[in-house]
Amino acid sequence: MTTFKDLGVREDLLRAIGEMGYVAPMPIQEKVIPHLLNESTDVVGLAQTGTGKTAAFGLPTLQRVDTLSLATQAIILDPTRELCMQTCSDLNDYAKYIDGLRILPVYGGSSIDVQIRALRKGVQIIVATPGRLLDLIRRGEVKLQEVNTVILDEADEMLNMGFVDDINAILEHVPDTRKMLMFSATMPPEIAEIAHRYMHEPKEYVIGTRNEGSANVRHLYYMVRANDKYLALKRICDYLPRIYGIIFCRTRAMAQEIATQLIEDGYDADALHGDLSQAQRDAVMKKFRERNLQLLVATDVAARGLDVDNLTHIISYSLPDDNAVYNHRSGRTGRAGKTGVSIAIIHSRERNKLRDIEKHIGKAFERCEVPKPKAIIEKQLFNLADRLEKVEVKESDIAEFLPPVLKKLSWLDSEDLLKRLLSLEFNRLLEYYQGAPELDYVPEKEKEKRKKATYDKTRGAQEKDRRTAEEGYERVFVNAGKADGFFAPTLIDLINKNTHGERVELGRIDLLTNYSLFDVKAGDAKRVVRALKNADFFGKRIYAEAASPHKDYAGETQGTEIKLNRKERRRLQFSEKEQHGKRRSRKDFRDERAERRTRRDAERGFKGGGKRRAGNFDKFSKKR
Repeated sequence: MTTFKDLGVREDLLRAIGEMGYVAPMPIQEKVIPHLLNESTDVVGLAQTGTGKTAAFGLPTLQRVDTLSLATQAIILDPTRELCMQTCSDLNDYAKYIDGLRILPVYGGSSIDVQIRALRKGVQIIVATPGRLLDLIRRGEVKLQEVNTVILDEADEMLNMGFVDDINAILEHVPDTRKMLMFSATMPPEIAEIAHRYMHEPKEYVIGTRNEGSANVRHLYYMVRANDKYLALKRICDYLPRIYGIIFCRTRAMAQEIATQLIEDGYDADALHGDLSQAQRDAVMKKFRERNLQLLVATDVAARGLDVDNLTHIISYSLPDDNAVYNHRSGRTGRAGKTGVSIAIIHSRERNKLRDIEKHIGKAFERCEVPKPKAIIEKQLFNLADRLEKVEVKESDIAEFLPPVLKKLSWLDSEDLLKRLLSLEFNRLLEYYQGAPELDYVPEKEKEKRKKATYDKTRGAQEKDRRTAEEGYERVFVNAGKADGFFAPTLIDLINKNTHGERVELGRIDLLTNYSLFDVKAGDAKRVVRALKNADFFGKRIYAEAASPHKDYAGETQGTEIKLNRKERRRLQFSEKEQHGKRRSRKDFRDERAERRTRRDAERGFKGGGKRRAGNFDKFSKKR
């Protein structure tokens, strides 16, 4: 296993990072550290946030500093105040055992006079935001003539924030002999242009794939109606009782609105956006880092450069306009080998945007159903049970208060006590979710598919039920149904005429379109099947069999049928009233219809099958 010592890191630095728990170098560190210590060419490092970039450039930069000189020898440019402070803090930790080393964070929003006084005392490493550093250069307070190392950290973030011109202006003041390092999660054309213009034969190290999302992050999405986004957000947070994450919104107003609603609904949340003063931002971040907040609702600009460990979830309440921004959002979780989850809450019009992000990060999103109330309540109950199991009981502190409480609750057994504890905790949640609707958005085509699947499943269950006889009976199938004019009286008449011996006792009868199923008393099925086989029902040869519970009889076509046209078939079908009477032959039925037609024609004055009325016929005869 490779160690930091193998990479050439100095002993005093090894001692400091050893105390910090560093054991083996991460991939970006293993590639960049030896290059910066031993090679003369510049470096472009492409890796996600949280992959160990600070140590990758920080350790060799510290090792190259001459502490005997108070001149500025290295500048590190970060996009935001928060990242600037975090980088400076990490470098100070690494340099714990280096005497005479001074590192100064320089950023906007803080007193420039204080920063100027510190600079005049001499600083070897400046960690700065581009705007404030350029201001100090123009004032003549920062001299860059002896700078030997320039580091652009989160270069694509600085590009997104509009710092390209400031970076170009700063680099104009730096000697050509300096070593330059640029770290970025993505490589847009503008960053490639800076590399081409200012860097000397840069060596590119790529961890993962260009523009690829973190391998440790799982990407999920929920599709709801636009008006249901906040309700879906609440359900997701309720389903994740231990969530510690950032909710990203597109605008300041939206971030503040969502944060306010979450606070009013009882969540540990707060907002971070550009309308807050520096003091307010610091207070919010302090609470969030100390985990006094579970949820931070932020805009992309305000959250740039935030370095918070152990985030479990990132939630995109609205998708960003730039696909690369999603990379930065999701990269804030799943760091240092840990896993994380990035969630997008979208509506139907954002599906194409989601597909574009999938192509950009090279990963597919999984669609999830918005958690159902029952699942949420179960998750919350188990979380409470887990907290009860793990709570620290301070026996000595509560001993004097326990007896009166035990006496007060002595009439309750353990089950009643548990029920009351859960009700005390969950009554509000139960009331809120009582009768709560489903929130998932289902497109019309998908609705039809689901509807058909449900129908097929229901139909299958019905078919199975129809094929099963009631207790004490056996099920029989016949190949005649409602479409054939086959009804219950017909079936009873057919059985009575064709069976001999003891009377057959019938049970449930199910008449379907093309076939019928009916129950007969147990032991009579074989006799009935034999009696009905090949029986004639107005040209249709009846087929019967003992019904199998595993056979699908839908569309059954067994048996033979005399082919008749539609009119003839309708003439052959009895009404239910006729089926109660004496059964007649096909010839009798036709003769009766012919007789009725002749009698009707005579009553209307027709002659010889003629189609003219009597009065018209007389007029015609007179004319002739």
